[in-house]
Amino acid sequence: MSQNIILTQAEIDHKIKRIAFQIYETYVDEQEIVLAGIAQNGFILAGKIADALQLISPIRVQLCEVIIHKQQPHLPVTTSISSEIYANKGLVLVDDVLNSGRTLVYGVKHFLDVPLGKFKTAVLIDRNHKKYPVKADFKGISLSTSMQEHVQVVFAETGDYAYLN
Repeated sequence: MSQNIILTQAEIDHKIKRIAFQIYETYVDEQEIVLAGIAQNGFILAGKIADALQLISPIRVQLCEVIIHKQQPHLPVTTSISSEIYANKGLVLVDDVLNSGRTLVYGVKHFLDVPLGKFKTAVLIDRNHKKYPVKADFKGISLSTSMQEHVQVVFAETGDYAYLN
């Protein structure tokens, strides 16, 4: 299978910066927000957004890793911080790719059990193939692809990129 690069390191950096500005605009009145990244790439992306956000705003950012069993999302969702820490705060649930929406909707469901100030979602790539009623409030790029195609985001020390195959 051939890989078609859809986002380069520079393009990913630009998208992250733009998402950080959008989050800042939305949460401008907040003292602190939580960026909850879905384990693996979503958490890495949340960290990169947090870094960009710290450069442009005075908002304190608390990172939270969200562990969802992607093959069995009905299993309990866990987080790296307790619900008391994110209760009544603004929260952004972050993932790298929004494909069917299943992972994101189970993540949203988990956080609905706790009162939150504002609750938004962010993804780097929105595939436009949603089977579940969830949307990304902040997205780097929308991509119309076939269901047979696969989008992968790679965060590596040698450089970040996203490809389609």
